Amino acid sequence: MTAPRRGSRFLVGFAVVALLVAGVLSYFASSSPDGLDATTQRGCEAVETDGGEQLEGTCIAQGATDHHLSSSPLAGYAVRGDSTFTGVAGVVGVLAVLAVSALLFRVLARRRGGP
Repeated sequence: MTAPRRGSRFLVGFAVVALLVAGVLSYFASSSPDGLDATTQRGCEAVETDGGEQLEGTCIAQGATDHHLSSSPLAGYAVRGDSTFTGVAGVVGVLAVLAVSALLFRVLARRRGGP
């Protein structure tokens, strides 16, 4: 088996594992806030109101605003805000990263004079 063939098998295997992790394991991820969210919410309590969730108390998170891309189709690890499609958002993310990486590697290989 030649080195390029072995490398291709590794990359295909890596892509398959990445897609499985993004598409399947993401459904088992915790819905609790991560360390950064938990830290910024210390001293506050989240209260449900008619306008959505509101923080009461004194904490860093009270000064936070929505990101300008928060209404984008894949924001919040979901598809259009529906968390049942978390795996789909993960798969789309993996495919986007693989596509950009492949393009970058090809450009760099051509620039270097490789195959």
